Amino acid sequence: MNTMTLILIAFGLAMDAFAVSVTSGSKIKDLRINHALTLAASFGLFQAVMPVVGWAAGVSLRDLISDIYHWIAFGLLSIIGLKMIYESTRMKSDKEAGNPLNVYVVLMLSIATSIDALAVGLSLSFLKVFIVTPAIIIGVITFLLSFTGVYVGDRFGHFFESKIEIIGGLILIAIGIKILVAHLTAGPQAHLILFYPAG
Repeated sequence: MNTMTLILIAFGLAMDAFAVSVTSGSKIKDLRINHALTLAASFGLFQAVMPVVGWAAGVSLRDLISDIYHWIAFGLLSIIGLKMIYESTRMKSDKEAGNPLNVYVVLMLSIATSIDALAVGLSLSFLKVFIVTPAIIIGVITFLLSFTGVYVGDRFGHFFESKIEIIGGLILIAIGIKILVAHLTAGPQAHLILFYPAG
């Protein structure tokens, strides 16, 4: 898969975890580096594993939907993007969780922020993209952004939270549109051109 497309997908997915990290950072008193590392490692790990789970599920289905894979990829990415944009408009109180350093809260937040990655893994399976590299990139970028987000939250609170989720949603929608348009304008082999450009 085109590396830049992979990075954009990873950033889009990581924005949700970044926003939660900002919220968590704003609630942690006496923030230490191990606090940021704990949250970032958990978010990054789940974001890396979930696409693999989705990809594995999609392998058994992709031959059945080979004629409409581009519509499914477009639909999944658009739904995820719209969901992120919608959630950015919710009241902040709806997003509040308990102590962000509690092991159960960390686990809950990690699962909640990585569900979208499962659907993206499903899309990548339909596009016949091997999942190892995307999973690593998604996990690493999520870790780095989440680690940074904790400190942003500690310094600036919720100021950037809703804007972050909107940006992430728009990125995923744009990638979905790119996949669909490339297929419709260049034919069934468009995904090969899109993800494996010449040179």
